[in-house]
Amino acid sequence: MNKGLLLFSLIFIVLSCARPEREEVDFEAWGEYWFQGQAEISSFNLTQYRYGEPREGEAVLIFVTEDFSRSKQVKLDDPATAGRDKLSVIKMNQTRDFITGIYPYHMMLSAFTPTREAMQGVKFTASSQEWCGQSFTQINLNSGESYSGELFSYFEKEGDKSFSLTGMAEDDLWNLIRINPNQIPTGSVQMWPSLIYQRFTHGEFVAEEAFIRLTDKSNNLRQLEVTYSSGKRELKIDFEKEFPYPIVAWEETHTLENGEKEVTHATRKGMKVIDYWNRNALEDEFLRDELKLNP
Repeated sequence: MNKGLLLFSLIFIVLSCARPEREEVDFEAWGEYWFQGQAEISSFNLTQYRYGEPREGEAVLIFVTEDFSRSKQVKLDDPATAGRDKLSVIKMNQTRDFITGIYPYHMMLSAFTPTREAMQGVKFTASSQEWCGQSFTQINLNSGESYSGELFSYFEKEGDKSFSLTGMAEDDLWNLIRINPNQIPTGSVQMWPSLIYQRFTHGEFVAEEAFIRLTDKSNNLRQLEVTYSSGKRELKIDFEKEFPYPIVAWEETHTLENGEKEVTHATRKGMKVIDYWNRNALEDEFLRDELKLNP
């Protein structure tokens, strides 16, 4: 590690250690669900708009807690010896699979958000694979609301490039729901859209004003709504009111220049809490049926 990177890592660790804990979260009760060495997996029926038409597919949300390295921003191999470099995070992996005509899309988004410490998400990645090629984006927190990122793409106009941006990540909201919805800032914020949305639109990595609100949808459900000032994007996430606030559906609206709206939506069909990484034998494939996953 060069001296500059080492210095940055040390400063990041020191500043992070002084960061206050999240307020109004009962971490004792929270940990009984999230620190049990298992992950929560939910499957969804997905209708994904692509190339001007709705495509039927499947989405999966995987939520799990991990011990993360503050300095390297990767999962720790040996948390017991990491000392102050250890940071507890909740990770969301979101996958989307659908067909466009003859060829398939496979997309994955990952978001890493500190559990106890009152700070923004520390890392976001997204990948897209389809028969034309593949792309990968990674964005890392520097400090405060300052991020640096890299994009690797098969498109000439995008190429391989580095960039920086500030603001809040839309992809952080999913984890904040699961920590506690009261951690979500409401009202006007500076936010950059989901990395999956960026892949579909090939837009620039830039934050814009967005308005966040939380409303009651029914006796059992609440809804998080995000509306961007540009008028191009709206996100709604439905989740259960009671802890652990599982997500049951979401809807994304993309408004075209001509005013037409493309609505992507997903509805939960199965959920299971399990140590999936230990269930990799042929005899474990029945678990996919229990989760109602497509063959």
